[in-house]
Amino acid sequence: MDCKATVNMGGYSRVRKTRGDNQAEDHDMGCTEKYTPCGILDEDSGQLYINFGSSSYKMRDFIVETLIQWWKTMIREQNQDTELIQIQVDNGPKSSGVRTQLKKRMVEFVELLNIPIQLLYYAPYHSKYNPIEGCWGILEQHWNEAGEAC
Repeated sequence: MDCKATVNMGGYSRVRKTRGDNQAEDHDMGCTEKYTPCGILDEDSGQLYINFGSSSYKMRDFIVETLIQWWKTMIREQNQDTELIQIQVDNGPKSSGVRTQLKKRMVEFVELLNIPIQLLYYAPYHSKYNPIEGCWGILEQHWNEAGEAC
């Protein structure tokens, strides 16, 4: 599981071209549509689940809300006999285990599922080994080929 930096939505540029090689707007000023992607990669099935939240969303709440949606839409029916969930997380400021709001929300998630969860934190500066990191580059490449992000 991982969250990435906020993404501006619209005709914004990288070297005067938008995703899809369209002409970009002159300035990126006044962008009102900003979203933060949070992704979960299920290593057993290879399925990737991505949720976009508004930039005003509190990040720790957004992480747990993404887990809840992932569980309800992708996992619950398939894994009724699950005894333990292990989640690999980088040790960045958004998902650090010292964040009390994240801990509080994770406890609520465990109580909702009634299944134990282990958070497996990567050592500082080693999040590049988290398998979901490779997904972000693929997503960016897809956006560049397909046109505007939606």
